[in-house]
Amino acid sequence: MPASRSTRRPNRTARRVALIAGVVIAVIGATTASVLGLRSSADTGSAPKGALTLRVGDQKAGSRAVLAAAGELENLPYKIEWSQFASGPPLLEALNAGAIDIGGTGDTPPIFAAAAGSKIALVAVTRSVPTGSAILVPRDSPIRSLADLRGRKIAVAKGSSANYHLLAALRAGGLTVPDVTPTYLAPADALGAFSSGTVDAWAIWDPYTAIAQAQTGARVLVDGKGLISGLGFQVAAPAALADPQRQAAIGDYVVRLARARLWADGHRDDWATTWAKEAGIPRAVALVSVQRAQQRPVPIDDAVIKEEQTEADAFSTAGLIKGKVDIAALVDRRFNAAVEAAARKS
Repeated sequence: MPASRSTRRPNRTARRVALIAGVVIAVIGATTASVLGLRSSADTGSAPKGALTLRVGDQKAGSRAVLAAAGELENLPYKIEWSQFASGPPLLEALNAGAIDIGGTGDTPPIFAAAAGSKIALVAVTRSVPTGSAILVPRDSPIRSLADLRGRKIAVAKGSSANYHLLAALRAGGLTVPDVTPTYLAPADALGAFSSGTVDAWAIWDPYTAIAQAQTGARVLVDGKGLISGLGFQVAAPAALADPQRQAAIGDYVVRLARARLWADGHRDDWATTWAKEAGIPRAVALVSVQRAQQRPVPIDDAVIKEEQTEADAFSTAGLIKGKVDIAALVDRRFNAAVEAAARKS
């Protein structure tokens, strides 16, 4: 005999509560990291006593997690002090302030940082398939096209890669920023605003895209394919690069990270399991994100610079940054050959 509606509902509710609990863990972790700038030293084990300490900025379940999963934190000739941030903009603020030597961000934060006068150097890059970056709308939303965003309230993290995705999507829909109401929120806060209906749409990236899809049935209005580059940068402090010992450590670090990213792309199930544990999200959500991304290291070449310059110019034209940012002046290609060699061996 089929179960009655009243007996089925608690099971659905229990599953939903379990999923939300996972999301809350991720949200709390990200928010705490943003506010406190969490720091901890990596357990390198074999790092010699008195070895140099490389100060690395990270995001939750980011570089440290993939390095550890790939075994790349073993036999380090230096120590690592990790600082965790909720997103790229505060990470780059810390780098400019001299609190960290290197850190990973999406493609947009370096543009905003440079426009604000920060001293930064782009030293390594990865490229992902940007299907996990999305403009999300609620499942039952009347918004069916980009043109329908006119007059709508859209959550986005200011200065993040999603900020450019929103700009590019509006342009593709024949709209400009004044045609909508951007609501600048960190991802953790935006998740709550989107879930409660406080905003009409949300420009965001994975795993938040996958979380919103699983938790609320969010619908992808448009993903990032054809709109954004999918680039992610390792950004170093010029002062750190000017120090020979610290420069050597940075070179070793970006090569290890390149190998780790290649390992993760080749072991997606294993990486999804690790990422889910580190981020406090359901494994199914992590696996969707990993399968979509296909993140791999690439050299910082003229094509990468051109893509990043196009993005910078778009922000300048839209009046979202002051002046013009010269991307080529920010690029440091000294580690390209080492990263490419590591990629060939992997």
